[in-house]
Amino acid sequence: KLHYEEAGSGTPIVFVHEFAGDWRSWEPQLRYFSRGYRCIAYSARGYLPSDVPEGIERYSQEHWREDLRAVVDGLRLEQPHVVGLSMGAFATLHFGITYCAQGRPPKARSLTLAGVGSGAHPAAYRGFQDSARANSEAIGRHGMAHFAATYGHGAARIQFRNKDPRGFAEFIKQLAEHSAAGSANTMAGYQGRRPSLYGLTGEISRIDVPVLIMTGDEDEPCIEASVMLKRAIPKSGLAVLAKSGHGINLEEPGLFNQLLDDFFHRAEAGSWSARDPRAAPPSIWGPGGKP
Repeated sequence: KLHYEEAGSGTPIVFVHEFAGDWRSWEPQLRYFSRGYRCIAYSARGYLPSDVPEGIERYSQEHWREDLRAVVDGLRLEQPHVVGLSMGAFATLHFGITYCAQGRPPKARSLTLAGVGSGAHPAAYRGFQDSARANSEAIGRHGMAHFAATYGHGAARIQFRNKDPRGFAEFIKQLAEHSAAGSANTMAGYQGRRPSLYGLTGEISRIDVPVLIMTGDEDEPCIEASVMLKRAIPKSGLAVLAKSGHGINLEEPGLFNQLLDDFFHRAEAGSWSARDPRAAPPSIWGPGGKP
């Protein structure tokens, strides 16, 4: 069972949170977009007050993708905008691969991939998997308070702490409240086993709905993958937020909401079109590559 909360009415938006977040992470977006949209934020499996299944075999990329589909289908949402951050952006991307590809009626009106790509680059892929398994063991050994005090203060979180100490303190407090079992299983079962995006560029390129990619310019693990996704997805645009880290929806909520609001209006108006082939010369940087 997945816990969700909603606000507002109108065209639906589904928000899919990151590893270090839960449904509460989208509060700045629910408060803003509920003025004109029906906003839904849910806690993923393993994140209270949703169920916390036992065993890592019940945590995977496919599980997260299908849980997102279950929210869309269970609430009878007709082509919602889907907005994902980090691990939630991976789920959103795989939802797009499966349910928004060319040749089938799309289940989403648009997709937003924010802070996407950690561990995706071939040079970082194996190391990221090893790190995820080590993080899972650390959570089991030391608990969530210790994990929040270490992982929660990583290189792409310092920007948030420096800009907004009060907001950052709330983020750390909420991270420390997560289920240790659920977080450890998510790290080992999902983060530590998800496929490399660089091995899926053919499938990614068939996504046929408007896509907004957002990254902070100091979110080092995500910059290259975000550029690759921009090149791979025909109907995509890339926004880079200056002097920003990973959790950009909380770190820069005003700018994040402004970019998202403009994207939604353009997607709904049909003016967010595919890239003009004349503006897409071959790139020496990809998107291809072996994981």
